[in-house]
Amino acid sequence: MVSVTRAVFGDLPLGAGTVEKFQLQSDQLRVDIISWGCTITALEVKDRQGRASDVVLGFDELEGYLQKQPYFGAVVGRVANRIAKGTFMLDGKEYKLAINNGPNSLHGGVKGFDKVLWTPRVLSNGVEFSRVSPDGEEGYPGELKVWVTYTLDGGELVVNYRAQASQTTPVNLTNHSYFNLAGQGSPNIYDHEVTIEADAFLPVNEVLIPTGEIASVQGTAFDLRKPVELGKHLQEFHVNGFDHNFCLKGSKEKRFCARVYHAGSGRVLEVYTTQPGVQFYTGNFLDGTLKGKSGAVYPKHSGFCLETQSWPDAVNQFPPILPNKNFNSMKIKDCSLLYSKANSTWHTEGARALCQPVQDEYQMWVLSCHGYKKGVDLHTLYSLSCKCKQNFLCLLNSFFAPNPSSVFLSSHN
Repeated sequence: MVSVTRAVFGDLPLGAGTVEKFQLQSDQLRVDIISWGCTITALEVKDRQGRASDVVLGFDELEGYLQKQPYFGAVVGRVANRIAKGTFMLDGKEYKLAINNGPNSLHGGVKGFDKVLWTPRVLSNGVEFSRVSPDGEEGYPGELKVWVTYTLDGGELVVNYRAQASQTTPVNLTNHSYFNLAGQGSPNIYDHEVTIEADAFLPVNEVLIPTGEIASVQGTAFDLRKPVELGKHLQEFHVNGFDHNFCLKGSKEKRFCARVYHAGSGRVLEVYTTQPGVQFYTGNFLDGTLKGKSGAVYPKHSGFCLETQSWPDAVNQFPPILPNKNFNSMKIKDCSLLYSKANSTWHTEGARALCQPVQDEYQMWVLSCHGYKKGVDLHTLYSLSCKCKQNFLCLLNSFFAPNPSSVFLSSHN
């Protein structure tokens, strides 16, 4: 049995609208989502002792989300991650995007999808948000209609993304939740044990744009194929943290991608995906100046993100990577949290990922308090017409693809 409650979260300045909060609750999970940026503001799960904690960073009040802040819990787009110099070529035309991250465009620009009010519709076991991104918004071509749906079924939190474009346009949506499996407000993630099953990563330049090299992780700080305790690992290799794309093996079926384990609580996050990459970010730019939930401060390395997606700047780089159908799955097992990152069905194995007429993406978060539970795989339906040109630009036409993604959180004894 799932309850869905609706309440006012706050009013936008200058009468720009009212932001609402939707609380989805089952006997295993409680999640709060607001209509500003489709933002997950709380995700409460239990540890091995049955004690519930909120494991995502964020704010108690609307004002926190309106200030300059690092995308806590929000849906980001039209294109997640960085586009170099905010430019790309499409059909012989150069497009110039809003610049908001040094010389680059990040997470959709100055006013991305995280900074707009979405229209909600209550469902029997969740909520659907929708909006229309007008032609030219932040420099992107074409009108884009977007729907994001959160539904809860027992311990399964399902997120569905759907987009419809009036013309070919880059699309790459994801959710930017920051996790601390010890509970939000815990000072760091150094005691988290991390595994990422990737043989290669993308080195970046001084402004965090890939250099074009696809480098082996062997013998480097990026070799996370076996579990490492994060704090000790950073110290051993004298690195400041991670904000890098890890290159995954292409697959039409979901496969293991990453795992994070917190011994103190027993919570585990596992990620499964068919996406070509996962961006592992360790909160390097958090600096303790933001006042979060219950008065918490968020210093450097107090939260992490695992974002399955196309490779950064894919619209300008990596043409040899061929497109593929996508499935994203994250699983938090052993205590009570399952978390799945947003993956977009319009992604193409790290190549130029462009959305044309209709696309749909589906993911699922599953929470369990009863020890390990196998993730639920939902049938994925595709109606796909995909033409790959010589430059490996993939145009997806009349594309409908529910993309399941499962996450389990439970605790080890």
